Amino acid sequence: MDVMRNTALEVWMAEHGHSSNSLADAVNRAVERLTGRAGGLDGSSVRSWKAGRVKWPKSATRRALEDVTGLPAISLGFVPRGRTSLTPAPSQEDPDLKRRTLVGGVAAAAAAAAAPGTAAPRRIGMSDVDRLQTRFAEVIASDHRHGGQRGIEQRAAALANEALNLQNAGSATQRVRSSLYACAASFLSSAMWAAIDSRRYDDAKGHMREAQALAEMSGDQAIKFRIWSHAGTMYRHMGRPAEALAANDVARNLNITRRDPLFASLGLARQSAIRGTAQDRTGTRRAFEQAQDAMLRADPADFRPVWMLAFYDQAELDSLALSAFLALGDYQTAEFHAHRCLSALRPHMRRSLAITTTRLAHAQLAQGAADAAMVTAMSVSSDAATQHARVSRMLQEFGAALRATAPGSSTAQIWTEHTRDAWRTPA
Repeated sequence: MDVMRNTALEVWMAEHGHSSNSLADAVNRAVERLTGRAGGLDGSSVRSWKAGRVKWPKSATRRALEDVTGLPAISLGFVPRGRTSLTPAPSQEDPDLKRRTLVGGVAAAAAAAAAPGTAAPRRIGMSDVDRLQTRFAEVIASDHRHGGQRGIEQRAAALANEALNLQNAGSATQRVRSSLYACAASFLSSAMWAAIDSRRYDDAKGHMREAQALAEMSGDQAIKFRIWSHAGTMYRHMGRPAEALAANDVARNLNITRRDPLFASLGLARQSAIRGTAQDRTGTRRAFEQAQDAMLRADPADFRPVWMLAFYDQAELDSLALSAFLALGDYQTAEFHAHRCLSALRPHMRRSLAITTTRLAHAQLAQGAADAAMVTAMSVSSDAATQHARVSRMLQEFGAALRATAPGSSTAQIWTEHTRDAWRTPA
């Protein structure tokens, strides 16, 4: 029997610039993070995957590969044991075409689920919702490790499709249907964030519109907050503070901010960052102080969604303050918040570590400490420097500022050599 090549994996590798050897190295590192033991793959292992000779890698290898790519193994063209081929899954279809039809027809899908069929309908329950929420937690964890990768965006969008398809897969209570809409909105809000984080704002707006519609159907205040708060951040990154404030105010005016001071704190912290972009010094300080006060009033024991628990704490509050004061040109205060953020940052926040470190380097350079700033910037990992669009852009801006501040200096020369050698993409 002929062996079918794994074209899905080949396409992913080509899109992300991976050779067989570089992908093997990346998966080996992921295996070590997951198991504590170094992986044993080499280029020939990956070539066997591409050739279709290995159709279903071992479990630890699959998990590591999914961690590296942000996609489930099936979406990468692998076939589970006992099956000879894969039928097209929602995640393998054109996600833009799929989602354009899903949100507009979601009410029809719900009606169809209640219509009588030729066979007894499947009962959709909270166990299905729980399974999706587990997948959502995995997306959140992958985002904090890797940042705005297109693979994370695609995986989140595919899972949103999966949640919506369940609406038409059987009978369910209204509670379950509302929860499925909330799950779909949650996944699309993560797709939106991944697009924002990689500076693909048109894609982010598309995810935002669909996520907002689904969140309204769900009635879930927490996910509504997340989507509108993300929108505020998106417009801030785009340099449009008036729209950023308007979007963030929608989040801040939801009832959940009156019930839970932690939500109020996050809304105020992001308002402080937006005020900094708008050069509103008084508003920046006031919003930060209010955010700090609200955080201190929040009860740590209160129930909160996984996305909130995974990232918002004192370190994130200081990270947003760092962004605000850096934009204002108050570099000494910005450096203070950078150090406080780094001292409290949780280990899984790898993307935040790279961003905070880069911002700290900018604050140090602006105060005339070129050597210290260079050392700080050089501590950013090569993965973040080369694979995360926002970090790459900030480091490029740092290099330009360093050369303008100390043209022809040994410091500028060392930085140029570092970027050439340490951040070279593997062949």
